[in-house]
Amino acid sequence: MRNLFGRSLQTTIIFLLVAGILVLAFGGYLGSASRGLGGSLVGVQTWFATRFAAIQDFLAAPRDIAALRQRNAELEAEVSSLQGQVIELQQKVDETEILAALVDFSRANPVSTYKGAAVVGRDPSPFLHYIIINRGSNDGILRGMPVVTNQGLIGRVDAVIADAARVQLVTDPASAINVRLQNADTDAVLVGSVTGDLSLEMISQEVNVEPGDIVLTSGLGGGYPPDLIIGQISNVRKRDYELFQQATIQPAVDYSRLEIVLVITNFTPVDIQPLAPLNTP
Repeated sequence: MRNLFGRSLQTTIIFLLVAGILVLAFGGYLGSASRGLGGSLVGVQTWFATRFAAIQDFLAAPRDIAALRQRNAELEAEVSSLQGQVIELQQKVDETEILAALVDFSRANPVSTYKGAAVVGRDPSPFLHYIIINRGSNDGILRGMPVVTNQGLIGRVDAVIADAARVQLVTDPASAINVRLQNADTDAVLVGSVTGDLSLEMISQEVNVEPGDIVLTSGLGGGYPPDLIIGQISNVRKRDYELFQQATIQPAVDYSRLEIVLVITNFTPVDIQPLAPLNTP
């Protein structure tokens, strides 16, 4: 009986509590409390969501960093490949421009016959000025043939093997070429030097030589055909007590950047040395 009375009492209390809450709710007395409780719950939920997102980012960061590093490496490799392609394309463009210029030069000078050749080597000695080209006797190249570019004279073939040839540049210290000054209409001798500078010697004191005068091969001596451009005078040295004037030359060709040249194959040099006067003591 006592247990039955206790359960009845609990049921009655719960019923009264529920009824009271319902009365307060319908009467509007619980609005402010519910709003305050809801705001507290939202704040707690926001705090937990923020912390959860931070923890999730912290745990995922190593994987993201590894992925970013891999992607960065892939992009760097792609950029390197593209840079190589750009350089290769630029080289092809430069070669095409050089070849086009050489073709235009050969068409503008149809008297001569040309054989194109690529520069494949240079003499390592600082006292000699030679280049090696990839054409030789198998291609009809002979010793003494002049070598030019579209800008002017390079030199002449000095030695030949089957598939290559050595070209002595006009800047070589052993090089001496008979030239003429186009504006002054006089002859002189062009000589090279160890430093690669070009100078004119044997210029008559009576000739008026000025900077800017064009220097061409004269054809005298039989070593080169006439009228090949070499450069122009940059400086003149004239002293009254000397027999001849001297001048320095600004070459038309940059001999340090030769890539493709033309060999004049229909020119045969003439050796006039046996006809030169003998020097008697």
